[in-house]
Amino acid sequence: MFHWNQIIINHTVWNLPDKFTDLTPLGNGVHGQVCSALDRETNQKVALKKLTQPFLTVIHAKRTFREIKLLRHVKHDNVIELFDIICPSLNSIDMNEIYLVNDIMITDLHNVIQTNQLSEDHIKHFTYQILRGLKYLHSMNIIHRDLKPRNLTVNEDCDLKIIDFGLARYESENLTGYVAARSYRAPEIMLKWSNYDKKIDIWSVGCVLYEMYTQKVLFPGSDHINYLNHIMNVVGYPCEDFLQQISPDIRQYIERTQSKIQRVNFREYFSEINNDLAIDLLERMLKMDPRDRITCEEALSHSYLQQFHDEEDEPIGEHLDQSFENLDLTINEWKEKIFQEIQSFNSNSINKMEI
Repeated sequence: MFHWNQIIINHTVWNLPDKFTDLTPLGNGVHGQVCSALDRETNQKVALKKLTQPFLTVIHAKRTFREIKLLRHVKHDNVIELFDIICPSLNSIDMNEIYLVNDIMITDLHNVIQTNQLSEDHIKHFTYQILRGLKYLHSMNIIHRDLKPRNLTVNEDCDLKIIDFGLARYESENLTGYVAARSYRAPEIMLKWSNYDKKIDIWSVGCVLYEMYTQKVLFPGSDHINYLNHIMNVVGYPCEDFLQQISPDIRQYIERTQSKIQRVNFREYFSEINNDLAIDLLERMLKMDPRDRITCEEALSHSYLQQFHDEEDEPIGEHLDQSFENLDLTINEWKEKIFQEIQSFNSNSINKMEI
């Protein structure tokens, strides 16, 4: 039987079983703080994520339920795996803390890019793994919505896993609101496209691919307008059909202030990248109109990734039950559903161990 320890990390109280030792801060995300730790029961290092204010509002509580439900059901080589869910409380009413226990990777792609000039093979391998994991998520109708180098973890064998599903959503939802770090945000989100889809993740992969080659952010932006200008200077002025899909206020701004600049010649503009196939893939990913953008499956079968592509080793998943998205519950009702989800997960984990 374990005991509980209270630890202060970056001015935040963590209440954990004493089997976790050697806690070391790894970083802060939008919806949680992450530490590495040693699990003395398994003698393995793990990543612990403390969810930030999981029950502050109904929206926070629903988001917490969504993230747990999603992580419970994803199992893929290129997606972070959920080992355990820790809740110090014995009932849902008293529950105010939740910790997710995941497999740990030694670093993330942001650090790798900043400290290394990646080889052609490394860039291809990382790109392939991102798309392979994304194909699995997209097949489950899940949009990550926050793909960026910091959310792509890497180990010493160059294995890559997609992490941080705090902003993930199901495609069938009315997708609005904050998504993604600005430098990786697809233009249809900025332009208030009426209903964006999985293609926003593909745009983000294109931005990451460019960054792996150049060690530079493709579309920096100090604010929304500045960022949009950077995008249009590369991919060109929106076509008339695309403009009609944009909210009227944004469309009027573009028509009033933006010159009808043409899309750049990608081979000339991306002359730092000495690989025509990589540039061709970039061009297919970075389309202003998402309807013209390449899909995950198409990207995986692109000639650039030929040495890695194996359709039989690129699994898909099953759609999750999304009926909870239509529920109108109180915070306490969401807490009860989350508590049941945690109990179910932990019960299943024990049964698997016994088998």
